[in-house]
Amino acid sequence: MLLSSSRLRRRRPVPHWRHDVAGVKQGDWVVAAADQVIAEGKRRGPGTPLVCASGISPSGPIHLGNLREIMVPHFVADELRRRGLECRHVLSWDDYDRLRKVPAGAPASFAEYIGRPLTAVPDPCGDHENWAEHFKVPFRAALAELGVEVTEISQTRMYTSGAYREQILHAMRDRSRIDAVLGRYRTAKKAADAETEAEEDEAFDAAAGAGYYPYKPYCAVCGRDTTTVTSYDETTTRIGYGCQCGHTDGFELNRHDGGKLVWKVDWPMRWAFEGVTFEAGGVDHSSPGSSFTVGSQLVREVFDGQPPSYLGYSFVGSSGSAKMSGSAGGAPTPTDALQIIEAPLLRWLYARRRPNQAITVAFDQEVNRLYDEWDALGRKIETGGAEPGEIAVRARSVGSATRALPATERVLPFRTLASVADITTGQEEQTLRILRDLTSEDPLEDLDQARPRLDRAQAWITGYVPAEERTQVRTGPDLERLERLTDAERESIKLLLEGLDAHWSLPGLTDLVYGVPKIQAGLPRDAAPTPELKAAQRALFSLLYTLLVGRDTGPRLPTLLLALGAERIRALLTAA
Repeated sequence: MLLSSSRLRRRRPVPHWRHDVAGVKQGDWVVAAADQVIAEGKRRGPGTPLVCASGISPSGPIHLGNLREIMVPHFVADELRRRGLECRHVLSWDDYDRLRKVPAGAPASFAEYIGRPLTAVPDPCGDHENWAEHFKVPFRAALAELGVEVTEISQTRMYTSGAYREQILHAMRDRSRIDAVLGRYRTAKKAADAETEAEEDEAFDAAAGAGYYPYKPYCAVCGRDTTTVTSYDETTTRIGYGCQCGHTDGFELNRHDGGKLVWKVDWPMRWAFEGVTFEAGGVDHSSPGSSFTVGSQLVREVFDGQPPSYLGYSFVGSSGSAKMSGSAGGAPTPTDALQIIEAPLLRWLYARRRPNQAITVAFDQEVNRLYDEWDALGRKIETGGAEPGEIAVRARSVGSATRALPATERVLPFRTLASVADITTGQEEQTLRILRDLTSEDPLEDLDQARPRLDRAQAWITGYVPAEERTQVRTGPDLERLERLTDAERESIKLLLEGLDAHWSLPGLTDLVYGVPKIQAGLPRDAAPTPELKAAQRALFSLLYTLLVGRDTGPRLPTLLLALGAERIRALLTAA
């Protein structure tokens, strides 16, 4: 029997606040997936454990596309836990995979490691045990910040410890049957297979029959998988191989461990070994004839198991980019995103979309809109106007079944905090002064109340906003432009300066800058906007931006005025 034998146990129900997700079925992909997992467990028999699985190859930076491989099963496992069920979420690190090419940014000398397991490649920085750990460490930290709990499984450890020895021997005995299943989908033109590089590298040592071997040894001399199996004795389990380096060798599979099953056999083997009841996969694994289709047949016909309940997920892009590739370098990672996006909001981006919908994570000005949408959802829920599905998604975002994520105590608009961070260049004393003015009715006591959002805003301004778009407040008045003011412009500035003290608050300054053109037009302060009035207001804003920051746009004008202070505003808007 190849299935694991751990059993399902019902846990003590989680506290009431964690139950607000359950019961929202219509249009809720998480609830629907959890229902399917429970049904799959019941179909397999009483006591079947619920196991959600993810798999990642740490061959390069683990990017936001890889994160979806974790988040889809995480939300399903979390829903099961909210219902009081035990569910294990395993993360299989495919760190026994070969290094395929010299990664972006790595020295050319790394070519000597191509073909070796990722755990046998050194970390060029020298900070970690090996190449794989170099990328696992920051990803682990990001998962912890996101409230994602997984059970990690190193495939290097599993293969080299002999944990899969029985499964390997079983696959070798049934290699003809495996080859027959693969043959149903194998195409004459291998290049037409659009799956991952792991698929392209999967070698078929012979066309069919007894010449096919589902196992690939690593060479005992050069350490690479540039090997070809030349023989196998089922009685002694001795496997013979030859390597491109010129070495020939062999060993008994029932006593020694020095290789791994090829990908399309390895995946279903693990389903059976771990008893996986749910897994998600990218669209490249989900099409007809792809890895999941082949694996579903192999797990039934060869490994005496069942395929898991499955969801295919679409790509994740950043600021409109296409599919991310970790080996190409430069793809944003969860660590990058968490520098500017609070953890609950990043969870929300993955929870609110069905897996088959693409996601875009913004690092440009769109990040302001993301925060606005998130804050609007919070207000909608507080006022009782949210739909059950919206409530459920937000509940999944702010925490998991086991803990709530840290939240900003005083929620101020991200764009406001970014503007303040831009103007103050991060000076905490000035930042606190401005934020206290912004919250004058209930003043902010200290900057910690605005964190972690304030830190995210500062990181975005300094790390992601181009220098030419940063706000550079003038050091002195623009005398040339002030001398060229028209009478109407001069009057508008006079009205603004005269009203500063009486309107010194964010709402007051907002009323003032929008009201000056109304006063000039002889209109009451509550006059409805007309095309002519809007044009006059835009003209005033452009003039003030030019005189204050040297360009015709900038941070929201009332926020900018509040940040500068009345004295500095007067100095910049007065010629003498």
